[in-house]
Amino acid sequence: MKKATGQLFIQTSSLIAGFMVWVIISSLMPFIKEDIQLTSTEVAWATAIPVILGSLLRVPLGYWTNKYGARILFSISFIILLLPIIIISFSNNMLMLIMGGFLLGLGGAVFSVGVTSLPKYYAKTKHGLINGIYGAGNIGTAITSFLAPVLANSFGWRNTVKFFLILVLLFAIINILLGDKQERKMSHSLTDQLKVVYKNPKLWVLSLFYFVTFGSFIAFTIYLPSFLVNQFELDKIDAGIRTAGFIALATLFRPVGGWLGDKINPFFILLAVFFSLTFAGFLLAFTPSLPIYSFGCLLVAFFAGLGNGVIFKLVPLYFSAQAGIVNGIVSAMGGLGGFFPPLILTIFFNWTGHYAIGFMSLSEFSLACFVIVIWLFYQEKFELSQKIVNHAIDGICITDVNGIIQNVNPAFSRITGYNLKEVIGKTPSVLQSGEHNNQFYEEMWKSLIKNGYWEGFIWNKRKNNEIFKEWLTINAIKDDAGDIKNYVGMFYEVREPSKENDNFIRNPQT
Repeated sequence: MKKATGQLFIQTSSLIAGFMVWVIISSLMPFIKEDIQLTSTEVAWATAIPVILGSLLRVPLGYWTNKYGARILFSISFIILLLPIIIISFSNNMLMLIMGGFLLGLGGAVFSVGVTSLPKYYAKTKHGLINGIYGAGNIGTAITSFLAPVLANSFGWRNTVKFFLILVLLFAIINILLGDKQERKMSHSLTDQLKVVYKNPKLWVLSLFYFVTFGSFIAFTIYLPSFLVNQFELDKIDAGIRTAGFIALATLFRPVGGWLGDKINPFFILLAVFFSLTFAGFLLAFTPSLPIYSFGCLLVAFFAGLGNGVIFKLVPLYFSAQAGIVNGIVSAMGGLGGFFPPLILTIFFNWTGHYAIGFMSLSEFSLACFVIVIWLFYQEKFELSQKIVNHAIDGICITDVNGIIQNVNPAFSRITGYNLKEVIGKTPSVLQSGEHNNQFYEEMWKSLIKNGYWEGFIWNKRKNNEIFKEWLTINAIKDDAGDIKNYVGMFYEVREPSKENDNFIRNPQT
């Protein structure tokens, strides 16, 4: 437990440092624009570019973390980050900003290192909370958004960028010296893991959810400083403080979302998240005033933070064996979700003169996710029922109201010898042994119609013509209107007592 706590602290701190570096350009853009002439479209590209590598690299980083460990990945990442910091500090044109910004994305890509590594140290019941605490490293973006404009006011934006060289060197050394050298490694082929997960719809559903929740967080983080200055004519430092407040709120509620996901059904939380983001997007689209706009932003921060925490509770729950690659894919989609909105907002503003359509896209995407969560919730309940049926030791046969077989479970096939394809579309009469007369079956149906159930001993015949005795219970399944929709028969074989076989006797009357 001591090692686990130590790694949680080191890796979360490393994520804070990585995210601090990741948003250097967007936090300092109001100052950079005064030194380098940029159009509004160029500003959008310069602030969005770091998201590209920060998204695409998350997939291999998640895989390599399982293979080499978090210590190696964090150390190498911080050493490489020295290069883009130097490039940006000497930038005097758009091309240098783009080059430095692209490599700067590595600061955001390190997210998939911790979400892959840390669950190895904790029980599954704590994965939501642990990934939520680690994900709170998002606070690094708030620190830079608040601190960078203040430092730039005093030392200039180029010197402010150079200060980050000290930060990345420090964390490279910390990880080399204090990272866990004995972290459990998993060496599975990347191709094999992709083949296992890419056909699973849950992977892409979780990716869509994170595309919206984390994407909205990143989009607001990189776009708010310039947006608040240009749209509401706020002071650059004031805009930085407001952006930092947005980030801090979203970060604070990320571990809360993970913790709630450990305690209650995560789908209930996601329903609240996407309903609220739908409303927030609608509000932002039609509110030009700063107070209402601020309220909409706070709604996005609160519920995007909750959603980010809950989603990474679900990833290791569904993909424990392929957590590294799935964490990478889901988090990459989240990063890409932050890349497109600033560009879309700028394009629509240039076309229409306002941002309504851009913000409405957030509302519509969230509404689609809300509908999908409802579908997932009911599918989860259906899958649970299906698992219970398939793993039951008693034979189960489901028919429609006319007695036509719709489904049987593996135990049915084991006892009778008939598989599903052989009996579906037929009636249970395929099992009749000839030991009972027509009156017996008439009485059975009368009981079913009158009482809704029948139970008793019955002699049936297997596929190999062997006759066996079973205890059978049949129940009528009714819909909300009280009409019978299906019949479900459950049975087990009753064997007569013998010295060799007395452990297999199942007779409710003995």
